[in-house]
Amino acid sequence: MTTLVTGARGAVATELIAILRRRGLPVRPASRQPGDPSTIACDLSDPATFPAALAGVTSVFLYAESSHIDAFVKEATEAGVEHIVLLSSSSVLGPNPEASPLAKSHLDVERALTAAPVRSTLLRPGSFAGNALGWSWPVKAGEPVSLPYPNSHNDPIHEADIAEAAAAVLTDPALGGRPYLLTGPQSITFAEQIAILGHVTGRDITIKNVTREEWKAEMADYIPEQFAEPLLDWWQSNDGVPVEITTDVERLIGRPGRTFAAWAADHLGDFTG
Repeated sequence: MTTLVTGARGAVATELIAILRRRGLPVRPASRQPGDPSTIACDLSDPATFPAALAGVTSVFLYAESSHIDAFVKEATEAGVEHIVLLSSSSVLGPNPEASPLAKSHLDVERALTAAPVRSTLLRPGSFAGNALGWSWPVKAGEPVSLPYPNSHNDPIHEADIAEAAAAVLTDPALGGRPYLLTGPQSITFAEQIAILGHVTGRDITIKNVTREEWKAEMADYIPEQFAEPLLDWWQSNDGVPVEITTDVERLIGRPGRTFAAWAADHLGDFTG
């Protein structure tokens, strides 16, 4: 009953692998660029790597890469995979996901899985708490954090809670075969997150209000234009508007999710090192 965990170097997958190993469950870490002998090569954009990665596997934790999802599903079906758990995104539930490159890529994978004979479970997290790592450089440098919509709400979820939710659906057949909307335990603004980081780090972190164009120029080396625009639109739509918090995380892991303050404490070194 081996589980293939793709994207093994990612924050969620790393934690999921650790959880499964602590429970004594067979797990096969997979990555586009394996960093150790225990990790198999599986590049979701290269179908040639699929057969070896999927051989003997009964379940898969899958990152959403749409370029060759049909080939992956075909290979998984032929290999006898019984269950695929997809790390999707709540963006697929937006008003026009087809027009958003980020949402569309997740939506394409979801559609391929739901049309396949293999049982699938869709995990749709909202905002990753780890997105705040984008502020680590200015915080460490003592510079202000540039924000176009500092009062925009989001629902930051700890990557460890996503991993625990994935472990729950992978190990309990009664929980699989459906979508879950995963949120953090609270709707908070970017400005409130900055204040929490300031408290946890003991630093005076200021916010620099910038325009959309100024923010895009600052982030041009990291976020392509086609992703920046939908992201800015999303932040604008949540400016001063709390987002809906669900109970799916608590339902799956048996307790409320970790707060952003807990995430900040866990990642203190990223902001002070």
